Amino acid sequence: MAEGCMMALRYGMVFFNLLFWLGGCGILGVGVWLSVTQGNFATLSSSLPSLSAANLLIAVGTIIMVIGCLGCVGAVKESRPLLLTFFILLLIIFFLEILSIMLFFIYQDEIDHYAQRDLKKGLQLFGTEGNVGLTNAWMIVQTDFRCCGVTNHTDWFEVYNATRVPDSCCLEYSDNCGLDNPGTWWTAPCYERVKDWLNDNLVALWIFALCTALTQVSTLIFCILLCCSVALY
Repeated sequence: MAEGCMMALRYGMVFFNLLFWLGGCGILGVGVWLSVTQGNFATLSSSLPSLSAANLLIAVGTIIMVIGCLGCVGAVKESRPLLLTFFILLLIIFFLEILSIMLFFIYQDEIDHYAQRDLKKGLQLFGTEGNVGLTNAWMIVQTDFRCCGVTNHTDWFEVYNATRVPDSCCLEYSDNCGLDNPGTWWTAPCYERVKDWLNDNLVALWIFALCTALTQVSTLIFCILLCCSVALY
């Protein structure tokens, strides 16, 4: 009976860690794909130039893969040190996720203010040497979301010191269309457009977050039970 429970715990631990590891592989794969195919699509931030979607996914995917592999090896070998290490690492990540969500809701207004200010600083680097990634990022965002500037299309006036916007702000793209009549430009602010898009997909984001949390909690439970069972033998 005890041996059967031990086997069930080990297989459960391996199963959830395999899901964890495969998720990390998927995230890493998407990050690598973005890095290869969209290498010029970098961050919009001027203060965090390395925080691109590709780099973030590669880092997160690698961490998840390493932790998942650690849990699988610990479960198969029934190694208490590996299981404890895995449990501590996963518990730290879980609490950091909860803390991040709490801080986001508590300081949402401050985060909005800082993000808008930082994005406006990034506009000053648009089209400059060595900032191809940021330039392409703004062009993609403005084209896809049909918006212009951070809070208003006039944000670009300070960049150019003239009444003009990038060509990606135009309703119908053409060379130098940003010099034409303002009536041919998108006027919606990009920051609000992106926020609206996130709100429209909020249910999907919460479902993904809930599934992730349930997987983590289940893995933690299996891990501590297996760890205690190993200690008894």
